[in-house]
Amino acid sequence: MSRRQRKRFAVGILIGILIFGGGGWAAYSYLKPAQNTFTAEDGTKLKFKTEGNQFLQYSQEGQWQELFVKGVNLGSTKPGHYPGEFPLVKEDYLRWFQQIEDLGANVIRIYTVHQPVFYSALAEYNKGKEHPLYFMQGIWSPEEQLIEQKDAFAEGIEEKFKAEIKKAVSAVYGDADIPHVNGESSGKYRANVGQYLLAWHLGTEWDPEMVEDTNNKYSDHPRYEGEHFSGTKEASPFENWLAELLDEVAKEEQKYGWEHPLTFTNWVTTDVLEHPGEPLFEEDLVSVDARHIEPVNWQGGYFAAYHVYPYYPDFFRTDKTLQTIKDEQGEYNTYKAYLRKLKSEFPDLPIMITEYGVPSSLGISHYGPGGKDQGGHNEQEQGEINQSLTKDIFDEGYAGAVLFMWQDEWFKKTWNTMPLEIPADRKAYWLNVLTNEKMFGILAMEAGKQNQLFIDGKLGDWSKLPAEQIQLWQGKTEGIESIQLTHDEAYLYMGITLDEPFDPSKTKLNIGTDTLPGGNQPLESLPGKTLKGGDLETLITIGSDKESEVAIAKSYDFNQRLYGPEGYWMLEEQTKDTPSFVPWKLAISLLMNPPDTKYAHPYMDEVVGLLNRGTTNPDAADYDSLTLWQYEGKEIEVRIPWMLLGFGDPSSLQVIDYSPLTENKEFQTVTTEGIRLIPWLTDLSNGNVSWPGGTEDTFDIQDIQAYTWDPWETVNYSERFKKSYDLMKETYSELQTEQK
Repeated sequence: MSRRQRKRFAVGILIGILIFGGGGWAAYSYLKPAQNTFTAEDGTKLKFKTEGNQFLQYSQEGQWQELFVKGVNLGSTKPGHYPGEFPLVKEDYLRWFQQIEDLGANVIRIYTVHQPVFYSALAEYNKGKEHPLYFMQGIWSPEEQLIEQKDAFAEGIEEKFKAEIKKAVSAVYGDADIPHVNGESSGKYRANVGQYLLAWHLGTEWDPEMVEDTNNKYSDHPRYEGEHFSGTKEASPFENWLAELLDEVAKEEQKYGWEHPLTFTNWVTTDVLEHPGEPLFEEDLVSVDARHIEPVNWQGGYFAAYHVYPYYPDFFRTDKTLQTIKDEQGEYNTYKAYLRKLKSEFPDLPIMITEYGVPSSLGISHYGPGGKDQGGHNEQEQGEINQSLTKDIFDEGYAGAVLFMWQDEWFKKTWNTMPLEIPADRKAYWLNVLTNEKMFGILAMEAGKQNQLFIDGKLGDWSKLPAEQIQLWQGKTEGIESIQLTHDEAYLYMGITLDEPFDPSKTKLNIGTDTLPGGNQPLESLPGKTLKGGDLETLITIGSDKESEVAIAKSYDFNQRLYGPEGYWMLEEQTKDTPSFVPWKLAISLLMNPPDTKYAHPYMDEVVGLLNRGTTNPDAADYDSLTLWQYEGKEIEVRIPWMLLGFGDPSSLQVIDYSPLTENKEFQTVTTEGIRLIPWLTDLSNGNVSWPGGTEDTFDIQDIQAYTWDPWETVNYSERFKKSYDLMKETYSELQTEQK
């Protein structure tokens, strides 16, 4: 026996002892390959593929098995930063990967190429795992250029897109050196994570006018016939453009010996269905049809992907053709009905919902049937709705559901608060809870004091704050012992101690706020009294649950100024009978009539100034994430969102002023000296008022010291699982059982 033979024999004996002896299973596990992949006859590696209408995974046992994708979308940023800054570090990713796996998700979707640390962290996290956390790599399109030029074939667009494709593929396979460019990921990519890739997800939501204009301008564009993807005979010019880009992804990936399923981003606006109940032409203008693109000599396969939310476009609540399926409450589940109709169009192609969900925000921007609105939900409601949507997707036979999204994103914007967030380039520095887009996450990104001051009517936790972070109100009002003030990136906090226990059936507390010259006198709630030296911008009422709110001075009312005669004239002019303070509202739907729409589309708005009473302590039985006040005994605790107080940006002390809208119908801001608070108590039995003016009929607001703070450029925040995380964990576990 040669030396080499003796060595092999000895190793074989050792392995046998380890496997069948005391340490056997551990050694066997160590010797097994962590990832069992399929190798085709031509040497190409596959872990996932599509076949018919199924999405398949090659199992550890060497079998192709159907897979239902349970995923979350993962952003590239955190509070205080914008996506192009890529602030996430290895510890962030590793922590989140574990939490996402604990959730029961099997896939992460990212929208664009992250920094090298994402890929190296994923490789480290998955090392040695038989069941790793997979990811779906998005490839960002030149979205702004496409929308601006309305032409997919315009000079430079395709070249830029193909460069991004090459960057994405080389980054995934650890084979890229990307030079620094502001706002884009860059660096040395050395971690090869191709074995953990689920699929390629090309592009962004397509602007319908761009698609329509491209199709019209290039109506004689030839059919694209590629090496791996081609347009069919029915393909439109835009679909042929997409086929070429998908083919480019395939060609780039094949250089590395792998093939994965491919798809492109699509959404309801450019789906393949007709929506007779949709009032807006552009929401049913043109289709982008995944069936008009076909894989050619591509073993990884191809599937359709859609972003589908239950509240947008409006036809989810206006199209009677979707009123076919009722839920347990007897209401029409138009989301499920839509999914069924869409799925029926793809009998031979897997289809996946890669964005869906609702936010846990105070603000709301679209109504959805059955209360599935874009906003206005606490965390429990968010989770219950997301559970319902997930089960609908699963029950209707889709290949996967990728929830939007993992973490809250402070930098995001929403159409109905955009006019009020000024300056626009500082949105990431504060959390505007009226902007629902910021709060889709199931991982809360809470402002600095949200985990320090629980709104529960007990002021004991205030004593734990550093003394320099609290300011005492310097006025004097009979019946009020003290008012403590502090703030964070989301709220102004007030801790109020009265002389006697608070009883909303007997006493009402009002607090007027003054932030700049102008405003109104609180004529109705402070009769016979006059404030001089200034007026009030907002009026906070603390009383019964139905009447507790933040109201806005009628001369300051942003909703009226923007949509009334001064702005777009969708609201009637205020009259002399209009109260001096009116409900704080956000527009939900704008007034539009034919020929701009198919039929009349009414103006609608929502009161968002109501103050919800409860507790913000997540461990409490009556926890409600939308809580804004509570009382117990003599103590009252309140937190007011910055925008309800008129702030366009609290981080730079910018408040919206009273000047007329600009020619472009835009608000303007000024720097405030701070917030002056004017509190008074009203005895409901006789109407007597106790206020800072004492027995006088007038009081000078300027006698009150303004609460102010230093501008900030960095933020404090904390992470916390929302209640929706726990609920989605339950659902993912149930789907795992059902799938088996």
